[in-house]
Amino acid sequence: MLDRKEIKEILPRREPFLLLDQVSELEPGKRARGLYYVDPGASWFAGHFPNYPVFPGVLQIEALAQLGAVAILCQEEMAGKLALFAGLDEVKFRRQVRPGETLELEVEIIKARKSFGLGQGRGAVSGEPAFQGLLKFALAEGGRR
Repeated sequence: MLDRKEIKEILPRREPFLLLDQVSELEPGKRARGLYYVDPGASWFAGHFPNYPVFPGVLQIEALAQLGAVAILCQEEMAGKLALFAGLDEVKFRRQVRPGETLELEVEIIKARKSFGLGQGRGAVSGEPAFQGLLKFALAEGGRR
């Protein structure tokens, strides 16, 4: 299990854009499970939406991408790389994610090469599906460890 401190040793993201609190399962280069607590005090809720706060879908996908990046970048041969979005396919949102909920994330790496890969993932709240999608990523120099 990895906590935020250990996640930061793999990912170059920092607050307020680190959207992963814990990695509970990790099979390097293959799959991962993790959690993100949706903090009711987060600044985006002031505008999304003022009287009906909803965790933005693009940030849900970003949280999943960060989990996928941990699964790829934790491998020694990937040290110093940066995982970047290359595309999204078949993304479907099933339920709203609200402040105070914990997003349960799961990603499986379908294909990974030296500079490109695919991951299939999903998010849920209390076991109820929230979203799913196919993530395409590119690997570039520029990460830090």
